[in-house]
Amino acid sequence: MGNYTLTMIKPTGVKNLNTGEVIKMITKDGGFRIVGMKMLKMRNDQAKAFYGIHSDKPFYDELVNFMSSGPIVAIALEKENAVEAFRNFIGATNPTQAAEGTIRNKFGVSLQENCVHGSDSDENAQREIEFFFSSSELFDTDGNLFEL
Repeated sequence: MGNYTLTMIKPTGVKNLNTGEVIKMITKDGGFRIVGMKMLKMRNDQAKAFYGIHSDKPFYDELVNFMSSGPIVAIALEKENAVEAFRNFIGATNPTQAAEGTIRNKFGVSLQENCVHGSDSDENAQREIEFFFSSSELFDTDGNLFEL
């Protein structure tokens, strides 16, 4: 899969009206191509399912509550070596430690409210993209449907 990843603009990023600037940075500055995008509000059970791999961590309940607190923008992205490239592009999870000019540095509020999610592996990227998008919602540059 190596050429796809998923990001979400988190509730605080949407609430603070950063969605447009974040998308511009991802596409113009980062060179990522959007292959699917939607705005939605995750229910608590959906957030639990999405973040289920973290269910044994102390931050899990707080993360689930935050991610279901308001609308998010889920975006499937394409670029060579997408997962690693995107994680480097967005900066460290903690906005205070993220490199200057990265999305998390510019728009992150706190460790949890760091503006964007980024898949951490190719396997999780595929699982996460399939969580939010059906094959009829993913498009190539010519507007043709495709599957991951």
